[in-house]
Amino acid sequence: MLLTIAASDPLGGAGVQADLATFAAFGVHGASALTAVTAQSLTTVAAVAPVGVDLVADQIDSVASSLGVAGAKTGLLRRREVVELVARRVERGGLPAPVVDPVMVDGRGVLFVGNEVVVAYRERLFPLALAITPNRREAELLAGMSLPGPEAVLDCAEVFRGLGSDAVVVTGGAFDGQPDDVVITAAGDAWVEPGHRVHTGNVRGSGCTFSAALAAGLALGQGLDDAVAAAGRFVRSAIETSATWPLKGPGPVSHTVPGRPRAQADPH
Repeated sequence: MLLTIAASDPLGGAGVQADLATFAAFGVHGASALTAVTAQSLTTVAAVAPVGVDLVADQIDSVASSLGVAGAKTGLLRRREVVELVARRVERGGLPAPVVDPVMVDGRGVLFVGNEVVVAYRERLFPLALAITPNRREAELLAGMSLPGPEAVLDCAEVFRGLGSDAVVVTGGAFDGQPDDVVITAAGDAWVEPGHRVHTGNVRGSGCTFSAALAAGLALGQGLDDAVAAAGRFVRSAIETSATWPLKGPGPVSHTVPGRPRAQADPH
């Protein structure tokens, strides 16, 4: 069983909805702990209502005590108190080391969380993470410099290793040129996972989907290299499937494509 700790997206393209659909595509049962409820369209966010920290904690604890948690991932945490809550649950053994999607920066590079949230990620949650999956803009925030492509990320490998997680996967959808992902491990390895750009505006939720697919692959026993490759293939297929949807704004990727591998054993 995989747990996602993230916000809702009423359009079903990102957040908890994207995570649960991705888990299902990989043949794994998903559970959720909501951090915020949102009202949004394809072009605007009308409202965000944070869920109280105590209620987030109760959701996590209820899932862990009822079903057990084989793997976890985080999405929008938004507040320092929620970041610290997740870190405490990992430290106490209530959650396994999570895949952390540090949702902090929008597609224009604008930071939409307070600096105290960035500090909490750095000091509390990143060192406990199984993997961190920043997009280009989030990676630039963490590195403190422009990262136009994979080579620049590789040049900063030691900076990313300094975050303390087992691995950092910088997703390349916003890179100049091809959307190659860059993988940097605490063990000293680094490589570029080739990508292929699909020319469409329907990429809503692609980052959430990648991190959820990565969490699923790792929970199913794949090595990091295979899990990253499988997550990339899944996202690419999801984008290709939704590429021609005629929507009134940037639409979601499709989670109807099959994931690989399917669960072969007890998902608990």
